[in-house]
Amino acid sequence: MFVPQNNMATKIASATQQFVPVKEIRNGTIILKDGSYRGVVICSSINFGLKSADEQHAITLGFQNFLNTLDFSIQIVVNSRKMDLRPYLALLAEKASEQKTELMRIQLREYIEFVRSFADQANIMTKSFYIIVPYAPHVSVSSATGFLRRESDSAKSAAAQTSFEESRAQLEQRLSLVIGGLAGTGVRAVPLGTEEIIELLYRSFNPGELENPIRLDN
Repeated sequence: MFVPQNNMATKIASATQQFVPVKEIRNGTIILKDGSYRGVVICSSINFGLKSADEQHAITLGFQNFLNTLDFSIQIVVNSRKMDLRPYLALLAEKASEQKTELMRIQLREYIEFVRSFADQANIMTKSFYIIVPYAPHVSVSSATGFLRRESDSAKSAAAQTSFEESRAQLEQRLSLVIGGLAGTGVRAVPLGTEEIIELLYRSFNPGELENPIRLDN
């Protein structure tokens, strides 16, 4: 990782981090600065417009039932990114030179020009769908009486570790409930791991630097 040497750049980076609510990411779990937790699942999409009226009704009813089963709030995030077609066009250009007939080479070059022209005239977007699942641990007695009582550093560390494991277990139960509920609507959902969450957050705070979306594995 490149660390800027300029003191001004360092101060700007430090000041910017104050606006980021994330404290750390551990075992696929986002820990916010206020002590609450977040889990993220990536969801497949459904071409609702191509479904029959009965299928649309079933999907809508299934989604309604899914929401009714939740006793906690969720956040639905749609991430739209401009698709970078340059690697695809470069691959086609390589394939064009490998064609055995002149006709195939001409057709492939014409197709490349068509795709390039179309991409210049229209923004080709890719969409990724996420659900953010929250969990906030219950306030303990020691933290509620913080003005009257102090804990040792070792006790705090042990309590924090226990609290994380317990809170992560509770969050995983919520994630399983969300994934199971979405399955009833025909939507596949997979929880993101630590590296995938870091990539998602980096893209969110640095738009335009990473164009390739996170994929939902088949």
